[in-house]
Amino acid sequence: MIKKLMLAVATLVASMGFAFAQVDVNKADAAALDSVKGVGPAMSKAIIDERSKAGPFKDWADFQKRVKGVADKRAAQLSKAGLQVDGKSKDGAPMTATAAAKADAKADAAAKPAKAGAKPADAKAKPEAAKPAA
Repeated sequence: MIKKLMLAVATLVASMGFAFAQVDVNKADAAALDSVKGVGPAMSKAIIDERSKAGPFKDWADFQKRVKGVADKRAAQLSKAGLQVDGKSKDGAPMTATAAAKADAKADAAAKPAKAGAKPADAKAKPEAAKPAA
């Protein structure tokens, strides 16, 4: 029973990692493109066909011009869902949580000074030990 529970937890954790994966339109195959919310089989085929015909997409403007049905609003939604063009998210689209952002948050938390009421470690020492020997 415990093994089944552990397997279920491990599967859940692994699938959560895939939900936040960034997918670059210039490198991804059809399955990877389909994994992005808002990109279906028809759009992934159109992306791959256009990429094969005219080469990699230069930026989001180039992507929007060459792939039919992707205007600013849809591009922002796709970017929010994890789609990238040449390794970059669409300007103005909120980024999804990434490991780098989480690491930055941890570093910021570690760099914060101690609480104002906290005492230094030496203050906990016994007063007798702090007195000079006579």
